[in-house]
Amino acid sequence: MKGLIIVGVDGSDTAERAAREAVALAVATDAKLHFVTAMTKSKDLNVGTSGEAWHISSHDQAEQLLDDIAQRLSPPGLERSTAVLAGKPAEVICAEAGRVHATMIVVGNARMQGVKRVLGAIASDVAHRAPCSVYIAKTT
Repeated sequence: MKGLIIVGVDGSDTAERAAREAVALAVATDAKLHFVTAMTKSKDLNVGTSGEAWHISSHDQAEQLLDDIAQRLSPPGLERSTAVLAGKPAEVICAEAGRVHATMIVVGNARMQGVKRVLGAIASDVAHRAPCSVYIAKTT
């Protein structure tokens, strides 16, 4: 059975660097790669002109972000998937890892202030909650 690596992305440079590490790990281990992003609030917008109506949401934007990152970073042949989930990033990533039986989660070590300055709040939370191994990519 192939391994499954999860990487959380949010459009930041730090998350993209972590995603690049996740891609390299997936290629090296012949694993599948699952890109995940967390949404804490959804802002929906209904747009209508000339009798036509469109529904635009931040969920749509998050899906587009994930698709763009996955396509841009993934080499041909890499099996990948994406998920936009509601909730706090660390909680969403860990819950998704459990749901899909991930073998590894990749997160960046984004610098923060205070006690979590070296590791980053999300990386620290994921490392403590993860149902699988965690790879912390040096992204700063």
